[in-house]
Amino acid sequence: MNALAIRTIVRKEWAELYKNTLVLLTVALLPLFFAVLPLTILWSTNSMDDSSAVGAGSLPSQMAPLCGDLSGGACTQVMIASQFMILFMMIPLIIPATIVPYSIVGEKTQRTLEPLLATPVSTSDLLLAKNLATIIPALLATWLAFAVYAIGVRLIITDVRVLARLFEARWFLAVFVVGPFLALFANVISIMVSARANDPRVAQQITSLVVFPVLLIFFGQIAGWIYFSSTFVLVMAAVVAVLDVILSLLAVRVFDREAILTRWS
Repeated sequence: MNALAIRTIVRKEWAELYKNTLVLLTVALLPLFFAVLPLTILWSTNSMDDSSAVGAGSLPSQMAPLCGDLSGGACTQVMIASQFMILFMMIPLIIPATIVPYSIVGEKTQRTLEPLLATPVSTSDLLLAKNLATIIPALLATWLAFAVYAIGVRLIITDVRVLARLFEARWFLAVFVVGPFLALFANVISIMVSARANDPRVAQQITSLVVFPVLLIFFGQIAGWIYFSSTFVLVMAAVVAVLDVILSLLAVRVFDREAILTRWS
């Protein structure tokens, strides 16, 4: 591993990528929107009375532990927050799917990729640098958005029993453990797609499909088919980690530098 080369490529990636308005808006505004949306809805439920709220008895059986003995209004707040917390697992998927196509295909159209591919840096070091250049801002944006959300929840919610359920270990596992695995998953998929694409917009449209599995979990949770327990989160982390290892090894084989140069020339 050539640490100096990796640091140089990461700095170069950041210098180039953040000249792109779409990349900047995605990294800066999307996480903020995902933090503010559930806070706005939670704030609107403060005036809700128990007669118009969700009660633990009306929840699907697998989701009943969400509320326990909470009142209807408190239960509604817990349920809303639980549904929207998965947004913080989507951020580390969406940001790489936006950045990587411009990092590879976009560089080719700007004639800055060929000199990089012609350097003696190994493919594994090159891909590691591109992974770090994307994953680091994706995770920082995710964690900052979660911090904004956490502070907002603390200011909005006054019931300590609700607060205790909104900061259970399962959500910290989802954001700080599963999040990095999801970021790497999205990044590697995006690299493999971009290595075969000639247009950054086409590559971006294809890689955006990486959000689909998390959306299925989101809708499954809304329908009451899935309960986001700590066990479920840990199993999800293990599955994504195994996929990350397999896909990372595959990406080194797919990212054929000579083929990319000759095919795109």
